[in-house]
Amino acid sequence: MLTRSKFFFTEDAFARLRSSKVIVFGLGGVGSWAAECLVRTGITDITLVDFDTVARSNINRQLQATSVTVGESKAEALRRRLMDINPDADIKAVNGRYSEATAGEFDLCAYDYVVDAIDSVADKALLILNATSCRDTMLVSSMGAAMRVDPGRVKVAEFWKVEGCPLARALRQRFKRSGHYPGRKFKAVYSDEASVAMPEGMKGSLCQVTAVFGMTLASLIVNDVIRGR
Repeated sequence: MLTRSKFFFTEDAFARLRSSKVIVFGLGGVGSWAAECLVRTGITDITLVDFDTVARSNINRQLQATSVTVGESKAEALRRRLMDINPDADIKAVNGRYSEATAGEFDLCAYDYVVDAIDSVADKALLILNATSCRDTMLVSSMGAAMRVDPGRVKVAEFWKVEGCPLARALRQRFKRSGHYPGRKFKAVYSDEASVAMPEGMKGSLCQVTAVFGMTLASLIVNDVIRGR
């Protein structure tokens, strides 16, 4: 089933991939694609976290969103799809939110990799602070993918070197105001494309961009395994 993936790995590296524990926070237009890429590549232990349900407005960009799954838990709908891909995988769905009230329910240090695809600035900042306090856990984080049209402008940089992204700027300002900073450096996926103008109150997103964000997050994890940190 994973023959074409195995070509890229030594035996030891592929064993590391299959034994790695990953948790994905936020299963929208970015996180859902990251999760699927990881499972298709060989990750078999993955936890999916999202508090929301599938809406019709999600269908244009979120992997598990179809006319059939509208109204279902995003986490559970994605879990079912991923289990169809690899029935032997250990995929857990958590219908919940990472926030100040719930952070204690998640042992981030128990995971090899944490994928941050959260939209809320407050929740995202908290996840970043807590994940970077874990010595042996690698965090990869998505910055803003909405209101952009050019997937060729998607880039990777250390968080403090991200340029042209309002979400990254808002996070840095929040850390500076609070005096609490990430415990160590981490990589962020972002776009330096200027946001496309939208009618007031509207925030459009396109699959061609959000999926590339998700795939890039997954690639950071897969390539880390290949390198053998």
